[in-house]
Amino acid sequence: MSVLKGASTGVALITPFTDSGEVDFDALKRIIDFLIEGGVDFLVALGTTGESVTLTSEERNAVFSLFVKQVNGRVPLVMGLGSNNTAALVHEFKHVDTTGFDAILSVTPYYNRPTQEGLYQHYMALDAVTPLPLILYNVPGRTGVNMTAATTLRIAKDAQQIIGVKDASGDLKQGEEIISKAPKNFLVFSGDDETAISLTLLGGAGVISVAAGGFPKTFSAGIKAAIAKNTEKANQIINQLLPVIDLLFKEGNPAGIKAVSSLRELSNDTVRLPLVKASKGLTAALRPYVDKLD
Repeated sequence: MSVLKGASTGVALITPFTDSGEVDFDALKRIIDFLIEGGVDFLVALGTTGESVTLTSEERNAVFSLFVKQVNGRVPLVMGLGSNNTAALVHEFKHVDTTGFDAILSVTPYYNRPTQEGLYQHYMALDAVTPLPLILYNVPGRTGVNMTAATTLRIAKDAQQIIGVKDASGDLKQGEEIISKAPKNFLVFSGDDETAISLTLLGGAGVISVAAGGFPKTFSAGIKAAIAKNTEKANQIINQLLPVIDLLFKEGNPAGIKAVSSLRELSNDTVRLPLVKASKGLTAALRPYVDKLD
């Protein structure tokens, strides 16, 4: 059984930076503790929300080590590890230190826009070498290509180590098709906060969320209600969250969630170029939600 079976709310964490742009490890410790105490089920280190593409290899290794030490086995840990260079990523999979991690989340290749056959072969190459259970990550809004339900299902049926998908397509029909046709233990996590509770109500495994990084108790309560098929409660909670989810992504991710983290006094709101921090107007608009939702 997958270590994530039954773990319904995951968070893709930000990487906090100091005012001078260095990784703020003390702030990262506070954020990790805040989320675990807030009831989330697992954490993702250095997904796209973690600005992983702007970190040096030394910084990435230090961040991974900090996660392992600070989490200390309290919840499962997922390592973000992706590239649009399959050969280089295969090499990294063979040599990366995964001590303390439970799974790897790997995004579809971005910018070079592979065909569906290319996506299939990319993930099968990773499946052959992965040191940990592997989760597919489909996020067409960032990568420029949508991994279809048919391709996802083909991979799910042919791969040996691939245990699930984070589907951030926002397409409920696509998600429902994967859920209905996938092998029995294949996990379908939503990667789209706006439709996460709806996908979970359709039989999904839960969410790997950005918004839950700022509102862990509220979001995880909504996902738990959806898992329990308590539609009324789940919809009540998502209706509370939809306005703030919209704000979180208004100026790009992770600017919005870093503004929330700053308002909660967990870290500051610094991001690395080419991203810029949230505007004062957006931060002010987020404050009422920080005050009333936990």
